[in-house]
Amino acid sequence: MRCPFCASEDSQVKDSRHTEDGHTIRRRRLCSSCGARFTTFERVQLRELTVIKKTGRRAPFEREKLARSVMIALQKRPVSEEQIERMLSGIIRRLESLGNSDVASDQIGQMVMESLSHLDSVGYVRYASVYKNFHEVSDFESFIDKEKLADEANEEDDS
Repeated sequence: MRCPFCASEDSQVKDSRHTEDGHTIRRRRLCSSCGARFTTFERVQLRELTVIKKTGRRAPFEREKLARSVMIALQKRPVSEEQIERMLSGIIRRLESLGNSDVASDQIGQMVMESLSHLDSVGYVRYASVYKNFHEVSDFESFIDKEKLADEANEEDDS
């Protein structure tokens, strides 16, 4: 595994453990060249996914790109790395189990939105602001108002 600090390919695994979801192995590594410690995750990949963009362009699915966008939305929020990893793994498992290698970018965005709505409300709104292309404060207000109405409707259905 290449060290993210010095790019050396010589590292040692110091600790391995399964994540809570049981679908990923977390490995703590030590770079033999620079001495830096870093974490890697190992998971099963069922199939190669291709993302169909809104423009019709096709691109290979990149887990790292999805993780970056979620991390930005959850920056400085009380959400652990394990919770984020579990969420990402769940989304990817759902995508892989659809039975189709081609996935629309909107479908991925909807899955992220759904997962974030259960994980962290502020991260959910942050992600929505980019995903739904908010331009001004009123966009935030109308989105939050719609979410409040949906929550109230769900509460009435539950009672």
